[in-house]
Amino acid sequence: MIDGPYYVLTVLGVVGTGLAAGVFCAFSTFVMRGLAALPPAQGVAAMQAVNVAAVRPAFMLVFLGSAVLCAVLTVVTFVLWPGEGAVELLVGGALYLLGSFGPTVVANIPRNDALARLEPGSPEAAAYWPVYVREWTMWNHVRTLASAGAALAYVLALTG
Repeated sequence: MIDGPYYVLTVLGVVGTGLAAGVFCAFSTFVMRGLAALPPAQGVAAMQAVNVAAVRPAFMLVFLGSAVLCAVLTVVTFVLWPGEGAVELLVGGALYLLGSFGPTVVANIPRNDALARLEPGSPEAAAYWPVYVREWTMWNHVRTLASAGAALAYVLALTG
């Protein structure tokens, strides 16, 4: 059984990856649909505002803090290789780091940066908006599933 500080780190891993999964799930299931239903200029302006608002300590603590925590758990698991829960801990770390953090850096942020460079009422923004919504949301689905999978893997590590 996982115990001591390792137990606390794993519980924090469940909480952090679960919170990230919830945020991503909300965007995948209704926020992006709501924004997509707006006229392009309004949708672009709203998403630009959301992207600025997201880079605040509360979300960054959850998102980046979970990435750091998953990396620490993964390294500690490799070094200590606890008898119980090791595979689940490694799966949890891989899911979050490769399936949530990775797509954020290589897929979602570049799309956010491209959107930020556009004037909301411009023809370029109107043309890019449906592409942005489709591609950004697809990658957000990946982040949602990976974060939820990481949380589940960490729970299984605690109960195994």
